[in-house]
Amino acid sequence: MPIWKRNLIFCWFGMFATGIGMSQIAPVLPLYIRHLGVHNAAAIAQLSGIAFGITFILSAIFSPIWGAAADRFGRKPMLLRASLGMALVIGCMGFAPNVYVLIGLRLLQGVITGYSTACTTLIATQTDNEHAGWALGTLSTANIAGSLLGPMIGGFISEFAGSQNVFFITGALMLVAFLTTIFFVKEEFHREDHKVLRSGEVWARIPEKSLTVTLFVTAFILTVALYSAEPIITVYVAHIAHSTSHIALFAGMAFSASGLANILAAPRLGKLSDRIGAQKVILAALILAGILFIPMAFVNNPWQLIGLRFLFGLTAAGLMPSINILVKKITPDALTGRIFGFSMSAMYLGVFSGSVFGGQAAAWFGIRSVFYMTAALLLINALWVYFRIYRKISINDRHRVSHKAI
Repeated sequence: MPIWKRNLIFCWFGMFATGIGMSQIAPVLPLYIRHLGVHNAAAIAQLSGIAFGITFILSAIFSPIWGAAADRFGRKPMLLRASLGMALVIGCMGFAPNVYVLIGLRLLQGVITGYSTACTTLIATQTDNEHAGWALGTLSTANIAGSLLGPMIGGFISEFAGSQNVFFITGALMLVAFLTTIFFVKEEFHREDHKVLRSGEVWARIPEKSLTVTLFVTAFILTVALYSAEPIITVYVAHIAHSTSHIALFAGMAFSASGLANILAAPRLGKLSDRIGAQKVILAALILAGILFIPMAFVNNPWQLIGLRFLFGLTAAGLMPSINILVKKITPDALTGRIFGFSMSAMYLGVFSGSVFGGQAAAWFGIRSVFYMTAALLLINALWVYFRIYRKISINDRHRVSHKAI
């Protein structure tokens, strides 16, 4: 088995566990804060929001820093640092004596993140261009699926084992990721640039600056779309259901449908990107994803919502692999970790912004408005991608063909 393919297997598991670790706290947090002695409903809501969001804000800040460290010291050391650090920090959350210690540990979790950035960089640099789409597509399913399925997994564990055990089980999962990384992930790292570059120098060395920025913005908007419905799904399911029974079950299924579809479709769409061009897959996926959000505002029962969420997951699955393929192609190898770190920062900001955006839009304009606004956001981004990525790459390809013909 090629080294990149073996690494892909173990990096997938580690990224899946990391995605769960970052997101499993969502449904458990209010219950655990009450368990820690806070009983005022308004205080629980406020502290839950702070504890949930602070991790993603700090992750967005530190991802480029750890990406730079990966370029300087190697990707495997970053995998070991992040997986062991998260195992210890998440495990310690189960022993938190009060809510302030819990928030402090969530802060620390955001600081030590970087597993996904290092995994993406490792696979991107080890995989040849012929298999890059499939490899990065497969890898992207781990992070997205872990993030989307994490709340359901956390809720299930909390229901049957108690909210405290969510942290112990997730910490143990990260410890397994640490051990598999030590023994099975292989890297022959040779530092290509011995000078430590400042951010301005990194930016100066990027050959396609406008294209890189467009890809970062697209990654941000995609993540906003993925998480915009997170705060409102349960309320929306209760609104459209014809009975009050099984609302939690239907909400969990609606929430996880897009994650399941992502797992199924991302490797195939990654292969398609290798064959027809990543820019074509990005454009088509954005248009279809934007269109699919519109009928979500008109559903009459939970099953219709679940079906549309599944279809959305199929289209969204083509976006992150294609974005990563283009980032890999236009970025010098010596800067790959730093640039993927910025891309991951855009995604972490998208998680936080999407959750806030969905909740605020629903509060001000009604639940159904969230779907209209998200659809508009995706379609506007598709228009921008058409002019900034699709047309530019198509023109460059035609010039290359003409030059070869001459």
